[in-house]
This record gives sequence, structure tokens and C-alpha cells, in this order.
Amino acid sequence: MENTIFYAVIVLVILAIIIIAKTATVVPQQSAYIIESLGKYSRTLNAGFHILIPFIERIAYKHSLKERAVDIAEQVCITRDNVQVGIDGVLYMQVMEARLASYGINDYIFAIAQLAQTTLRSEIGKIDLDRTFEERSSINANVVSELDKASAPWGVKVLRYEIKNINPPHDVLTAMEKQMRAEREKRAVVLTSEGVRDAKINEAEGEKQRVIKESEAAKLQQINEAQGEAEAILAVAQATAEGLRKVGSAVSSEGGPEAMQLRIAEDYVKQFGFLAQQGNTLIVPANLSDVSSMIALATKLFKNTESDKGAVTHG
Repeated sequence: MENTIFYAVIVLVILAIIIIAKTATVVPQQSAYIIESLGKYSRTLNAGFHILIPFIERIAYKHSLKERAVDIAEQVCITRDNVQVGIDGVLYMQVMEARLASYGINDYIFAIAQLAQTTLRSEIGKIDLDRTFEERSSINANVVSELDKASAPWGVKVLRYEIKNINPPHDVLTAMEKQMRAEREKRAVVLTSEGVRDAKINEAEGEKQRVIKESEAAKLQQINEAQGEAEAILAVAQATAEGLRKVGSAVSSEGGPEAMQLRIAEDYVKQFGFLAQQGNTLIVPANLSDVSSMIALATKLFKNTESDKGAVTHG
């Protein structure tokens, strides 16, 4: 009897351990478990240790709350100018409400991926092929906006969408390469012509500055020469006047008239001799022998000049 009771207790303990093991649940960090009670939503378990009611509650859904990257397969899209291009991408999403993600839709990942493809086709159809490479950011933003609106009832938030590859047909790629090469050659020709134009403008500007500088230098040279000539004339005049004043002062002093007569006689003879050396024909004055009369005439003129000065001074 005692053995029977002992075995029964052991069985009950083992059964209790099994039940506790089955009903005890540890939810990892950044995870959420959906608990159903008799087939009906009961609660959402967050990270930590939890005990379920045996045979009544069960874990219906398990969701990761981490951000998830979903690869969007390549699909053929038609641009506004009727060119087929293959485009693939990657989508980033995150479960925000585990309950809505469990009961709002059957498979939210499949649904969002399909919606991303249809939205991308719609966006590509609005623009030309050349702009698809330039408008990647705008296309990505539009796709995210549309997906976020659709996925809100499912408790999922679409964070971003990125286009990975845009693959036009081979013949279109060849045409685009020719177009880009032509554009580069055009820019090179334009830059070369602009360089030639700027060089000519610089040369003309340099020539203009050179002419201006030369004219200014010539002007300054003429001004300096004129000033130099004026100063030279003034200096000669001043020297002549000073010489005349000194001669007059010397003549007025004692022995001055006799010295003046001698100087006039010497100049007369010297100039007459110089005249005789210049040609074969010589005109001799009638009173050549009368040098004393010439000296007397000069002396008389000087005295008359002195008397006039004295009259002016007294007057």
C-alpha cells in the first residue's frame, strides 16, 4: 500500500513538472508572443518569463520586433517613353503592433513585397528613362509613402525602400553611351571655344593696357622735356641777364670804358677775320682803317644808355 502511494506521488510530481515546463514561457528581447485563450486572443507577451494556464492558453503567434530587410525581386517596369527596364530593390520594415500583424493580414511580408512591386511600376511609369537614374531618391520616398499607408492597419511600419539596380536593355544602354559620349564631346568643344575666347579677350585687354601705358609714358616724357626746355631757357636767360648786369657794373667802374673799347675792337677784328675764312669773296667796309670810330660809336651808345637809366631812376 505504501509503495502504491509512493509511486503515485512520484507520478504526480513528474506530471506537474511536465505541465510547468509546457506552460512556462521565456520571451526573448525584441520579441512579442500572441497568447490565445481557448482559440481567442488573450494578451501579448513582451520580453521576460511568463506562465500560461495549462490546457487553456497557448502561444498562437511569435513576432520579432527588430527591423527586417526584405529583398524585392527584379521586375520589368515600363517608363513613360515606353522603355522596359529591370529594377530590383530592398525593403526595410518593422512590426510595431504584434496583435495587428497576427490578425490584420495572413502574411504581411508577402503582401508588402507585392505592394512594393506594383507601386514601383506605377512610379516608373510616370517618368522617362533618363530621369530614372536621377530620381532614385524621389522614387524611393514615394514607394515608402504608399507602402506605409497600406501597412498601417497591419501593425507594420515601412521604414525605407532602396532601388538596387536599374537594368535597361542592351540596345538602350548602347544608345545611352553614345549620347553621353556626344555630350562629353560637346562640352569639350564648348570649353575649348570658351578658352580661346577668354585668351583673345585677355590679349586684347593686355594690348589696350600696353597702349594706354605707352601713351601715358609719352605724355609724361613730353611734359618732362617741355619742363626741362623751359627751365633751360629760363636758366640761360637768367645767366645772360646776370652776365649783362656784371658787364654793366664793370663798365661803370674805373677803367671800365677803356676795357669795353678794347673788347669791342677785339671782337670786331675777330669777326672780320672769321668772315674772311668762310668764302673766297670778301666785302671790305669803307672805313675798315677807322676802328677808332667804331669804338667811339659803341662808347657813345653805352653812355646814352647809362644816362637813360639815370633819368629813369631820378624820375
